[in-house]
Amino acid sequence: MTHPTDTRRARPRPRLLDAFCCQGGAAKGYADAGFDVTGIDKDPQPRYPYRFVQGDAIGYIRAHGAEFDFIHASPPCQHDSDCQRIQGRDHPDLISPTRDALNSTGRPWVIENVRGALPKLNQPVMLCGAMFGLETYRHRYFETGGGFVLHQLPHSPHTVPQAKMGRPVPPGHFGQYVGNFSGVQDARRIMGVPWMNRDGIRECVPPAYTQWTGTAALQTWLEVAV
Repeated sequence: MTHPTDTRRARPRPRLLDAFCCQGGAAKGYADAGFDVTGIDKDPQPRYPYRFVQGDAIGYIRAHGAEFDFIHASPPCQHDSDCQRIQGRDHPDLISPTRDALNSTGRPWVIENVRGALPKLNQPVMLCGAMFGLETYRHRYFETGGGFVLHQLPHSPHTVPQAKMGRPVPPGHFGQYVGNFSGVQDARRIMGVPWMNRDGIRECVPPAYTQWTGTAALQTWLEVAV
């Protein structure tokens, strides 16, 4: 007796490029959503939990971005962060060059950055930790392009008090994990990044944000692939 053979092949996981990847907070969310993730960063990232390439992110986007199904870019936020302005430090502004590179690929993309970058971002969606049940606010802004669109989630008032910047978190407060903060273990748990050290946590995108973004991106990819 013969049995019919199922010749259908499982659809491969869509490929995502995580540009300016640092220690991989954004990457974790996209992987959880269903993407095969590759990170690119100018610095070595031994804690990065996925495939990693060391190099210039903008150059890599221009050379290889079209090989991916979706691109996430987090240009260094120090140029627009409150901490760095207070300390008078100078950092490159890479948002516009990153956008130009992303647009050259013909692929859907997001640029993620901090509140200080708002004047440079085009109609971004704001994500907050409280939207995802996290005990931190950490607003991050996502500009979309290449035909990809995100819709703004409801943003409830901040009713839980927030610890002072970088200070220990009192009971009943949300943490603000920036600068030389204390409580790395608590921050790992709250942000969902157990592999990170303090340097990675202070700048990372909580994976919950990009799991939500990636789920929307994956749906877009499936619609195009059908």
